[in-house]
Amino acid sequence: MSQAADATPAAAPRSVIEARDLCLTFATNDGPVHALSDVDLTIRQGDFVSFIGPSGCGKTTFLRVIADLERPTSGTITVNGMTPEEARRARAYGYVFQAAALYPWRTIAGNIRLPIEIMGFSKPEQEKRIDRVLRLVELDGFGKKYPWQLSGGMQQRASIARALAFDADLLLMDEPFGALDEIVRDHLNEQLLKLWRTTGKTIGFVTHSIPEAVYLSTRIVVMSPRPGRIVDVIESPLPLERPLDIRESPEFLAVAHRVREGLRAGHSYD
Repeated sequence: MSQAADATPAAAPRSVIEARDLCLTFATNDGPVHALSDVDLTIRQGDFVSFIGPSGCGKTTFLRVIADLERPTSGTITVNGMTPEEARRARAYGYVFQAAALYPWRTIAGNIRLPIEIMGFSKPEQEKRIDRVLRLVELDGFGKKYPWQLSGGMQQRASIARALAFDADLLLMDEPFGALDEIVRDHLNEQLLKLWRTTGKTIGFVTHSIPEAVYLSTRIVVMSPRPGRIVDVIESPLPLERPLDIRESPEFLAVAHRVREGLRAGHSYD
């Protein structure tokens, strides 16, 4: 029998997130606010998925539903085969907020230590994990510094390190680089791609930037204005190794154009 005949097909990546007919409506004094409507989405293991859409379209709300910070009104969602509440209790994800949210009275190492200390890891294991994640985000040597002694970009890297410390397979990132200048943002985009390739984690990433979404992602989810619906899911044709100058390539510009068209089409939804 030939070697080709003996070859076993590679298993398809498992689903990490499964959302079906997901809706979320907030009750307010001014009446109901329909944040998400009929969201159907599968995120596979190892995906880097960016969510892009106009302000208020439900990008962050969807991330918060995954993290069990918001509860859907109807529909279903699973995280690693569990409910979001079960996934939260199992610490199945790390979450990086828009602001670094570091405690100013704790050193960088102390901030990273906090969640794994609460989780009951031994002191030697805490030190091992802190050293590892500081190297991953290229902050080794900065563990004894305080947040106010670091630049904004370095603080965000420390925040990412804290989310990585308990080694969850899923990383949720809510526009973590939005407040940074373009030069720092480009550098952190490069570092994040390197981190993703190194760790193999599944990443859900919220952004308002078309170039950032196209540069980082294996898949781009384009959302409509409220109530947030998925207008398009774009599979990226770009290689996993992506120098910054790939943003000038015809392939990159074609994906960016499709994202832009999806954002325009989203405004036609009722």
